[in-house]
Amino acid sequence: MHVILEGVISLLLVAGGAFVFIGSLGMAHLRDFYMRLHGPTKATTLGIGCMLVASMLYFWGTEGKPDIQEMLITLFLFITAPVSAHLLAKTALHLRIKYVEKTAGRPIELRPEELGEKPVPHPDRAHD
Repeated sequence: MHVILEGVISLLLVAGGAFVFIGSLGMAHLRDFYMRLHGPTKATTLGIGCMLVASMLYFWGTEGKPDIQEMLITLFLFITAPVSAHLLAKTALHLRIKYVEKTAGRPIELRPEELGEKPVPHPDRAHD
């Protein structure tokens, strides 16, 4: 295998490991749910993506043909992680999970009627 390819693979593995570590550290040490959501959805996704690309390059270099499985896993990860993070954040807003005033303030996604005592009625059941 070519020395430059080995260097790129090593760099991707080290970068991926660093991103995964930073994402895990952020998930463990950040203050509230909304901030903790960034760890697994941003840094860890990028870290796993780097590791999968390194794996794909390694097997492409050793076997001489691209391995599509790692590319499909990476694509699936990059598509599903933001969607699941968005759904988790919207659910947290709907359930009014507490957030830290010092760092977030009031989420701008909340409308004035959502800040009252009762949750906003479902659009389909607004007249019940």
